[in-house]
Amino acid sequence: MSNLRTIELPIAGMDCTECTRQVEQAIMTLPGVVSANVLLSAEKAIIQLNPAQVTLPALRQAVERAGYRAIIMADATPVTPAARALPPNFYRRVMTLFALIVGAVLLIVVLGEWLGLFEQLTARVPFAVGLLLVIASGGPIFYSVGRAALKGQVTSRTLMSIGVLAALAVGQWATAAVVVFFMRVGAYAEGLTAEGARRAVKDLMALAPQMARIERDGTERKVPIREVAVGEQVIVRPGETIPVDGEVVEGQATVNQAAITGEAMPVEVGPGDQVYAATLAQMGYLRIRTRRVGSESTFGRVIQLVEAAETHRAEVQRFADRFSAYYLPIVAGIATLTFLLRRDPLATAAVLVVACSCSIALATPIAMLASIGAAAKRGLLIKGGKYLEALARADVLVVDKTGTLTLGQPQITDVVTLNGLSEDELLILAASAERYSEHPLAAAVRRAAQKRHLPLAEPQAFVALPGIGVRATVNDSIIEVGSHRLLSSENTAAKSAAATLTAQGKTLLYLHRNGELTGLLAATDTLRSEVAAALAQLRTRGIRHIELLTGDNERAAAALAAQLGLAYRAGLLPDEKIATVQEYQARGHTVIMIGDGVNDAPALARADVGIAMGTVGTDIAIEAAHIILLREDWRLVPEALHLAHRTMNVVKLNLGFTAVYNVVGLTLAALGLLPPILAAAAQSLPDLGILANSARLIRQKNQSQ
Repeated sequence: MSNLRTIELPIAGMDCTECTRQVEQAIMTLPGVVSANVLLSAEKAIIQLNPAQVTLPALRQAVERAGYRAIIMADATPVTPAARALPPNFYRRVMTLFALIVGAVLLIVVLGEWLGLFEQLTARVPFAVGLLLVIASGGPIFYSVGRAALKGQVTSRTLMSIGVLAALAVGQWATAAVVVFFMRVGAYAEGLTAEGARRAVKDLMALAPQMARIERDGTERKVPIREVAVGEQVIVRPGETIPVDGEVVEGQATVNQAAITGEAMPVEVGPGDQVYAATLAQMGYLRIRTRRVGSESTFGRVIQLVEAAETHRAEVQRFADRFSAYYLPIVAGIATLTFLLRRDPLATAAVLVVACSCSIALATPIAMLASIGAAAKRGLLIKGGKYLEALARADVLVVDKTGTLTLGQPQITDVVTLNGLSEDELLILAASAERYSEHPLAAAVRRAAQKRHLPLAEPQAFVALPGIGVRATVNDSIIEVGSHRLLSSENTAAKSAAATLTAQGKTLLYLHRNGELTGLLAATDTLRSEVAAALAQLRTRGIRHIELLTGDNERAAAALAAQLGLAYRAGLLPDEKIATVQEYQARGHTVIMIGDGVNDAPALARADVGIAMGTVGTDIAIEAAHIILLREDWRLVPEALHLAHRTMNVVKLNLGFTAVYNVVGLTLAALGLLPPILAAAAQSLPDLGILANSARLIRQKNQSQ
């Protein structure tokens, strides 16, 4: 299978979820196509194929047979996502106009039926003229339904078209015209709602840098981003967008990283710092060594994840898809029984007309698409609707410690002095001795001295003792800093302080000067400031049990767990974290795992919902987790849970409303209480209601603050 290739094929003309299924089915009929995922939000198909068996012209023909257009190379001038996106004010105006038109037509239909105007209209207008009017206005829909029928495909519009035929069969061309009108209105409204839902993707794509300024042969020039090579240096001036992922090698700047993290507060960067494509250098000049470009950059992967999210359908969506396939024979059976029992062709036609809503098919995907798009704008990447569904029913949270609950960066918390030294003097000796050590605890000692603005001495005769500590000459004294294994003696005061600090889960560094114990330093990883409040919110949102899973020692785990009120398991290896997740799942729980995306990757993948914390630029986290937090902010976790609950509530409301509406409508029609013309008006209402209900998710507000 090594000769397989994955391509992306832009497709124009799709405006509903059924469109994507029709295109997928058309592409999958081609020999050599292994898989096809058609994305409504990105307006493209991701196709895995054997290039020796499938050609681009064949793909184009397959898409065109489905009724849409594949855009290949020079087919058309590319339209930027920003240009295609509808302005929000235009969207609101069109929806307001739709509401007025629909309301006016409904009023006319109801009054017309009550006053008997439609009978007078159909009596005066020849049936042939009415038939031509129906065919002309509904021609494109009838054509697509007929083409699908020839391939054995049934869509929601198939049932709607049968309703039109039923109305025509009993001479009710005005009823057929009303059905067609609402078919067109519903299709256009669905397109507008989908457009609003996928605007988040288009807004992201519009931020993608197209050009980069590089220096070649001593001359600065702008080149297309695809021509920038890894390792090449890119120059960014004030006000310009950073075009690549890379490391700053020269300059200082204030960078707005909102495009990546969703956080509007800018950060200061300088030599050695990492920067990301599509972020904005607001102030300052930067020279950046390129690490990743284009689709390989963090921003490129963000776009890919958002686009691909709709391929992971929720179980409730799969149920709706399956139900839609059985709905047509159910309605046909009810219509047949109505005709056999009542011998009333008008009632039979009314049954077919009122049942021709596509609301069941719309109930889930539009809501999922709207939520995933809205979440992306706030720094939450959700890989699919099924993870939103799982998150909404989750009741157990297991969480990593280092880099997740904590910052992953040890800090000096206590300085204990002996033999008359002050805290500052002890820190100067320790930081000077550790000046060139690469150990994380050495860095913590240097940061502590820097916070106090203490001057460091230049160490001499520096020796690193792996697993133990360091030895160096500082101000003519031999300084040793390290673990208890380095030391030969302790006094009573040191033992007492060490016991107290160790019981708090802290790591100790002992300092000897000329062989004499002079003091000790305690370090611990710092808890993220927002964690406690976020965990409290999660408990109120239905998470019944929260457990800390860490590879750290028992004392450190116990101290942090007691601080946060958590259960804990310490000293775990990656496979033991997986076993814990499986243990809860075997007991019927839905498990969320939150980790930093490196050693936690196996457990993230095994959990029902894996959430990667602080993963900008981390490949393993993006691959393993199901939800990505683009900024290291625990407030996003309860926000994700709130979004999932709200989305599933909207989906359930959509499905419940549709079911009740259809049952009532079918019953009234079968009993002859709903004339065909009113059935035609009534069949569109659930579609428009579902679209309006789902559209609320596009602009939902942050609830985690």
